[in-house]
Amino acid sequence: MANRLQLEDSPYLQQHKNNPVDWYPWCDEAFLKAKVENKAIFISIGYSSCHWCHVMEENVFENKECADILNKSFICIKVDKEERPDIDKHYQEVYILLNRRAGGWPTSIFCTPENKPFFAGTYIPPESREGSIEGMGFIELTKLIADKISSHDEQLLKNADEIESFLNHKEHPKEATVLKEDFSKNFMLQVKSNYDTLHGGFSSSPKFPQVSTLGTLLVIDKLYDDKAAKAMVLNTLQNMKKGGMYDLIEGGFCRYSVDEEWLVPHFEKMLYDNALLCELYTNAYLTYQDDSFLHVAKEIADFWHNHMSQDDLMYSASDADSEGEEGTYFIYSYDEVYKLLSDNGYENIEDILEKLSISEDGNFEDKNIIRFKNTPPKEFEDIKFLLRGLRASREYPFIDKKIQTSWSSMMIKALFVLGNIDDSYKQKAIKNLDALLKSMFIEGKLYHSTLIHKTPKVEAFLEDYAFLAQALIEAFNSTQDELYLIRAQNFANSALEKFYDKGTWKFSIGEFETKAEISDNTYTSSVSIMIDVLISLSTLLEDEKYAHFAFKTLEYNSYELARRPVIYPYMLRQVLRYLKGDRVVKSNTKNLTSNAFELASLKYPFIQKKAHESEDYMICGDKSCFANTKSINKIDDIISNTF
Repeated sequence: MANRLQLEDSPYLQQHKNNPVDWYPWCDEAFLKAKVENKAIFISIGYSSCHWCHVMEENVFENKECADILNKSFICIKVDKEERPDIDKHYQEVYILLNRRAGGWPTSIFCTPENKPFFAGTYIPPESREGSIEGMGFIELTKLIADKISSHDEQLLKNADEIESFLNHKEHPKEATVLKEDFSKNFMLQVKSNYDTLHGGFSSSPKFPQVSTLGTLLVIDKLYDDKAAKAMVLNTLQNMKKGGMYDLIEGGFCRYSVDEEWLVPHFEKMLYDNALLCELYTNAYLTYQDDSFLHVAKEIADFWHNHMSQDDLMYSASDADSEGEEGTYFIYSYDEVYKLLSDNGYENIEDILEKLSISEDGNFEDKNIIRFKNTPPKEFEDIKFLLRGLRASREYPFIDKKIQTSWSSMMIKALFVLGNIDDSYKQKAIKNLDALLKSMFIEGKLYHSTLIHKTPKVEAFLEDYAFLAQALIEAFNSTQDELYLIRAQNFANSALEKFYDKGTWKFSIGEFETKAEISDNTYTSSVSIMIDVLISLSTLLEDEKYAHFAFKTLEYNSYELARRPVIYPYMLRQVLRYLKGDRVVKSNTKNLTSNAFELASLKYPFIQKKAHESEDYMICGDKSCFANTKSINKIDDIISNTF
């Protein structure tokens, strides 16, 4: 019999509607029932494409013994972190406070009947392992907690009160630090200390792309001709695109790699990863003119358009698992590929298989993930279509058809950037942006997420205002349609009114108030994106109040930024931008749009475009114009001479 989750829109909550656990969605009824019946609260947070969330469901939430304990002694609440990132952010802070390290998903939180947390875990297996409480299995742990709550254990309740007071304590920076370009030197030292010189990237396993770090290295190279920054960007991008974490057959990146060389991923594909990587590879092509980077960017955009969208709206994610196992859709046996190539008349089969990292032993659970050893076989474009054909007979991973304003805006911005090279992507971006606004901005109110073609219910958070405003500014730069700029200004004004307070930003307000992070974690900090938006508006509208709010935010966070810039790469980028200043290229609309590629390829990284009746190109700062030229090829030199 289905539980209460059957009435929810969230695909993740729907996945749990037939669990034997008596789940509640996040609601007042659940918390009131816990208090009245003096039952502990168990909060489980995850998302639809999360592999370990599926493992915990199979091993714990479908386990009758576990379910019986939960139903008897707990009030159980399921939360989709993508639908309610405000709730997730709060409990990730709880996890860090209790465990002194970052958490992950699934997130497992135990609270008193008054909803005060006292224990936080991630995946918890049903049976105990030897050792400390961290090795305690779900059955033993829940029996222990139920006993302590029913007996009003004084120490547990005292601990919960202390944790609550820690969570409510607001820390402010020790002091402001003068903003300096030298912050970038400290950033480079910290990045180099984490850098993998062999495979690229900035950690051992698991290895995430860290797009924000790479993008800031790209900016540093463009500003200072930094050979080390350039080497780190190129080596990382070249290694990531060889395959494994990057899907060579259909395009798109998986969430992260479990090994150091980007070979074995968790196979889920997230919209935000692919949006940010699409923009990064496009910018790397514009900077270094490596055609393979443009090829990757286009494949990402095409994959999302062809497989992960409907009616110009973009889905949020696809799963790692299909047919009950991780990666089944993506991997190949040696024999099936050998036969496929043989049946299609290929003669140098062993050589091709070697170049594609396909062996009889396999590189992933006796099967093969396609990855280029060095250079791809010259026949790969044809072989790729044959390999797609093998996949066509398999079950496609579950697709989460949730539409999210922030993530969709990231991809729309990337498409506009890609549209500077190929106008077809600009046209797609325009359609996507119009569809998103129509679906998520209703009667003057912006919303965060909804299932496709359903009425949204969850109101927007700071990240939605920030990324949408940023996409609108990119749309203005691309089209010179002032309506986009007006809308960006309106959303920025709303964000300032709702979320800003003397240099600090809230992520959410109202029912569940949380502070916005300034570090770039899963993706870029919404605070840093707001700084980007405010500086752009200040430049394009010639309105210094937006620069003032940007500066106050940078100033408030300057102490931490100066000490540990590696944690805040996008905000560091905005410091450099604030100090050096935007440059505005003004000319008539025809010049700006027909020469989009040349303008996007300018070396200086902080460029805005604004239509003017002039036939020439005028180069301006925030208060004055420096020079004009008839030749677009002279703009780089003119800008460099303004410093």
